[in-house]
Amino acid sequence: MLKKLSLMLAGAMTMSAAVNAETITIATVNNGDMIAMKELSSDFEAKNPGIDLKWVTLEENILRQRVTTDVATGGGQYDVMTIGTYEVPIWGNQGWLEELDGLGADYDVEDLLPAIRSGLSVDNKLYAAPFYGESSMVMYRTDLMAKAGLEMPKAPTWKFIREAAKAMTDKDAGVYGICLRGKAGWGENIALLTSMSNSFGARWFDENWKPQFDSKAWKDTLEYYVDVMDKYGPPGSSANGFNENLALFQTGKCGIWIDATVAGGFVTNEKDSEVADKVGFALAPDNGLGKRGNWLWAWTLAIPSSSKKSDAAMKFISWATSKEYSALVAEKKGWANVPPGTRASLYENPEYMNAAPFAQITLDSINSADPKNPTVEPVPYVGVQFVAIPEFQGIGTAVGQQFSAALTGRMTVDQALQSSQRLVERAMRKARYPK
Repeated sequence: MLKKLSLMLAGAMTMSAAVNAETITIATVNNGDMIAMKELSSDFEAKNPGIDLKWVTLEENILRQRVTTDVATGGGQYDVMTIGTYEVPIWGNQGWLEELDGLGADYDVEDLLPAIRSGLSVDNKLYAAPFYGESSMVMYRTDLMAKAGLEMPKAPTWKFIREAAKAMTDKDAGVYGICLRGKAGWGENIALLTSMSNSFGARWFDENWKPQFDSKAWKDTLEYYVDVMDKYGPPGSSANGFNENLALFQTGKCGIWIDATVAGGFVTNEKDSEVADKVGFALAPDNGLGKRGNWLWAWTLAIPSSSKKSDAAMKFISWATSKEYSALVAEKKGWANVPPGTRASLYENPEYMNAAPFAQITLDSINSADPKNPTVEPVPYVGVQFVAIPEFQGIGTAVGQQFSAALTGRMTVDQALQSSQRLVERAMRKARYPK
C-alpha cells in the first residue's frame, strides 16, 4: 500500500513539474555540432524536469538576421541565442546581453582557451559561453595528393595550393582541385577572403579608416581566388558555403578544402564521409609576409537581456558548454566528435588527441590567430576575418555580393573592387568615421 502511494505521489509530482515547466526558446545554426546538441538535449531535460526546450534551427545567414533584429529591438523572442565572436563584444557593450555570472561553481571558466575567452568578454566579464571554437585550416585528400606526386607541407604557401589544386583536378571524374566558400555573406565568403587577404598583405581600412579595396594587395587576393576557383573549383561555387563544401568534400568531389577547423571531425567521420581515411590536415596558407590565412571564431551561446527566463537559460548554457557535455558527446558519438576549440583540458586529454588527427592543427591555428594584430600593416580595428564595428554586418555582406559577382563573371575583379571601395567609403562617411 505504501509503495503504491509513493508511486502515485511520484507520478503526481512528475505531472506537476510537466504542467509547470518553463519553456526556453533556443535559436541556433544548422551545422553538425549544433544538431548533435539538440539530439543530446534530452540529457538536460532529464536533469532539469522543470525546463522544456523549444528549438529554432536556421541557416547561418538567416540566423544572423533574425537574432540581430530581435536583440536590437528587445523583441524577447529567444532565451538563448547562438551568436559569434563578432557580435558578443559589440552586443555586450550595448547592454543587449546578460553577463554569464551564474554558470555554477564547477563550470571552470579558467579552463576556457584564453584566445577564445577574451573575444567573448567585455571588461573581463563573460557575455557568452563558447560551444565550439575554430580557426581555419587546409583539409586535403591524401590519396589524390600522392597520385599527383606531391606532398602537402605542414605550412603551405598559396603558390603550392594552386599547384596542388591544378594537379588534383579531374573534371571528367567529377573531382575538383579546390573548394572554397563562394556564398555571399560577411560570415561566408568574406570570412574566407578577409582571412586570405591578410596573408596577401591587404586590410579593410588604413589607420585613418580609409577603405583599401583599391590596393594591389586586394587585387592580388581576389584575382587569385577567382582564378583558382574558375579553373579548379566546382560548378555553381557562388552558392557554396560551409555546409555545401562539406558535402562536396565528404563525397569525394574536392581535392583541397580550406575552411573551419571544426570540419575535421566531420570529414574523418566514417558514418558520414566517404573519404574519412584519406584526409590530411595542414595550416592555412601564407605568402611569406608573416601572416597566415587563418581566422578565429567561436559559435557561442548567449542570453539576450530581453529574456524573461534567464535563470533557466543560464542552466542550459552551463550544461551545453561544460566538460560534462564533452564527455556525453564522447560517450554517444566518440571523442573525435566532441565540440573542439574551447577548453584547454580537451587538448590535455590523450583519448581526444589520439582520436582526432586534426586536434593539434586546430589548437596551433587558434593560438596563432591574433585579432588585435590581424594584418601585415597596422589597422585601427580588431578582428581577423571581420572588423569589430557595428557597421560590418552591412558592409561585409555588401562587399561579399560584389566578390560573388566577380566569381560568377558578372563583374570583373577590378569592377568588384571599385564597387566595394565606393560602397564602403559611402557607408563609413554615413557612420561618421573616423570617430
